Amino acid sequence: MDQQDLRRRFGTLTTAHLADACIRAQLPVRCGPALLRAVVPGGRLIGRASPSRHAGSVDVFLEAFERAEPGDVLVVDNGGRLDEACVGDLVVLEAQAAGLAGIVIWGLHRDTADIRAIGLPVFSLGAIPTGPLRLDPRPHDAMDSATVGDWTVSRDDLVLGDDDGVLFVPATRAADLFGLAEKIRDTERRQAERIRAGDSLRGQVRFDAYLARRRETPSLTFREHLRAVGGAIEE
Repeated sequence: MDQQDLRRRFGTLTTAHLADACIRAQLPVRCGPALLRAVVPGGRLIGRASPSRHAGSVDVFLEAFERAEPGDVLVVDNGGRLDEACVGDLVVLEAQAAGLAGIVIWGLHRDTADIRAIGLPVFSLGAIPTGPLRLDPRPHDAMDSATVGDWTVSRDDLVLGDDDGVLFVPATRAADLFGLAEKIRDTERRQAERIRAGDSLRGQVRFDAYLARRRETPSLTFREHLRAVGGAIEE
């Protein structure tokens, strides 16, 4: 899928739908840590990862912008540090001018008011007034990959972000995952409409039948039962 198609389809989905799609596709669910949040609530982004490992100088970001394509997402690896900000308003402005879709920071930002005014989606662990406190040797592969929490991200990945957080998925599986996510979304919407109409979720998923079957087969999982009855509340 191209960038326009990705943005259009993600506009009706959430990262939760895509995370459930990963489970259904038997792929690792690569979520950013729970504290990684949008600087402006309601911010959403999707795009190919443009990784950048910060070593104390902004030049690595500027070089990443030279290589990036419109719609990419700058993924900044600052080791999850909480003692310095590595991205401020000028970097965000430059990212916007370069056509990037947003920035994800495994670390902190600063210039919060200015970043909110710029409007480019930025996700980070939080804010602190101070900028970089050191200048380390720059790795030769600083733009090959970035680590975010437990996960390594490369240009082979898509980055998705919304109010639930950040998710990384392999770009080569995007079409399959979006198709699964849309089916999950549609099933959940139908279930929600029926709950509002008075048909309980327990009734919809035949929970009484599940309890009866589990008494006969203790190893039966609720997820197996949901697959059998077409539920989608867990994946």
